Amino acid sequence: MFKLYVMLIALWMPAAKRDLPDSKLASDVRENVWPRMQKELTGRHFVLASPMYIRIIKDEGLLEVWLKHGSRYHLYKSYEICFFSGGLGTKTRSGDGKSPEGFYTITPAQLNPASNYYLAVNIGYPNKLEIIKGYTGDAIMIHGHCASIGCYAMTNPRIEEIYTLMYKAFEAGQEKIDVDIFPFRMTAKKFAAYARLPYQKFWRTLKPGYDLFEKYHVPPVAGIKNKEYWFSGVQHVN
Repeated sequence: MFKLYVMLIALWMPAAKRDLPDSKLASDVRENVWPRMQKELTGRHFVLASPMYIRIIKDEGLLEVWLKHGSRYHLYKSYEICFFSGGLGTKTRSGDGKSPEGFYTITPAQLNPASNYYLAVNIGYPNKLEIIKGYTGDAIMIHGHCASIGCYAMTNPRIEEIYTLMYKAFEAGQEKIDVDIFPFRMTAKKFAAYARLPYQKFWRTLKPGYDLFEKYHVPPVAGIKNKEYWFSGVQHVN
């Protein structure tokens, strides 16, 4: 009877919570970091373990963490990226040294609490569109330390906070976290500033998703149409 009870509890629990990978390092980090973060979050009127969204702006070297508050997402913190490689322009093949740009999704299974780079999160490159296009490469991470080829290295103190927020959001039932990576803030001025670079056509396909978030502060729904990104709107937020 006890075994049956345990099985029923396991089936009832959200899949995200059941599948969360963990390690002593990650557990110790949460124990040390989470109490401080709780005070900061509640002091700024965020609900603890809120759904989160990540946006990276490459030319500013920033990783933005947005948390749901009410019906919209609000900027919680901008973390300086310590290092990424390859400059502007997205990754297309293994060994090109580039860091990806586009629309990605993180699930609990993509957390790596035992990385060679302290703590790490696989962003999900190549995504479905990139697979269709034949892009190659894998294991592209947001991780600790300050060295990387193709990944986004955050330093250990910064990844401790980012990783803990992700873990807590998944633990509370969020099924996936969107990570949208842009070369720059997609304004006309920025497009003009980088007009000499050969990525304009691709960047124009990212702009509708960027604009949707700027308008609604809700992550855009990125699909695929004619082998390019296509946006049907934003995610439903209660």
